[in-house]
Amino acid sequence: MKKTPSSASLLLAWYRKYGRDLPWRHTRDPYPILVSEMMLQQTQVERGLLFYNRWIKCFPNWKTLSKATNAQVVRAWSGLGYNRRALALRDIAKHVNKNGLPQTEEEWKQLKGIGPYTAAAISAFAQKKRTMPIDTNIRRVLGRLLLEIPYPQLSDDKILEHKIDSFLPTRGHYFDVPQALFDLATLICTKTPSCNKCPLRSSCKVSTAFLSGKIEIPKATIKKPKEKTHRNKPYPDRIYRGRILKLVKEHPKGLSFKNLGLLIDPLFNLVLDQDWLSGMIERLQQERFLKRTKTKIFLSD
Repeated sequence: MKKTPSSASLLLAWYRKYGRDLPWRHTRDPYPILVSEMMLQQTQVERGLLFYNRWIKCFPNWKTLSKATNAQVVRAWSGLGYNRRALALRDIAKHVNKNGLPQTEEEWKQLKGIGPYTAAAISAFAQKKRTMPIDTNIRRVLGRLLLEIPYPQLSDDKILEHKIDSFLPTRGHYFDVPQALFDLATLICTKTPSCNKCPLRSSCKVSTAFLSGKIEIPKATIKKPKEKTHRNKPYPDRIYRGRILKLVKEHPKGLSFKNLGLLIDPLFNLVLDQDWLSGMIERLQQERFLKRTKTKIFLSD
């Protein structure tokens, strides 16, 4: 009797035919894989590619990055957002250059800036370990396939983790399964999925409900974390911090404090907002992004 292909086998066959051609998928070197993972957090792949290529050109390996100054890594990361990741990446490079590569998922998680998802991703893609990094995309696909939940949440991960072992193959290219899931989530199993094109349709009970129109598509599928916002500002502090750093990068001889508030916020109020501005600058100093004199701020060395 002919054996029925498993869901993972069907997925890998689809991936070999339709998977995206991305530069970090052509290597098992943990360095470019970690760079891509750090950059693609909350960033679209197409946009991330531009920054990835620029970064690799500036810092092609652990050693070159480990020697980079704060200012150099912040400039290379410029425009990507979440600048803490740039410094974290450089500090990881320093650790690796001094102590060697971590060899297990647990060892990767010991490095500051690397959480469970990133540790699992490096272990799978660079070191061919049989593990599953769970992010929003993988949660959506496997939540539908294994838990029969149309829009799984972070709280479903514990149950999902117990199901994953039976889904992952024990032999063959099991380390490529997460990449295949990423692409399936991006190309087919989206918020409003194209179930009629899905290679896993026959084994996914949720697809029947989607195709019959019985599932209502929500406006938002994941609750956004609440960010710190000052007073009546239209954006969270993260946006204004990014504007400060952008201006400082554009003034290598130092950016004057004069009119800085108005430069980052046209509605800046000297009475109501000055402490807020000073607090952001102080935190950026503490986080090693900025240094200051009495009248100017600079990128930290």
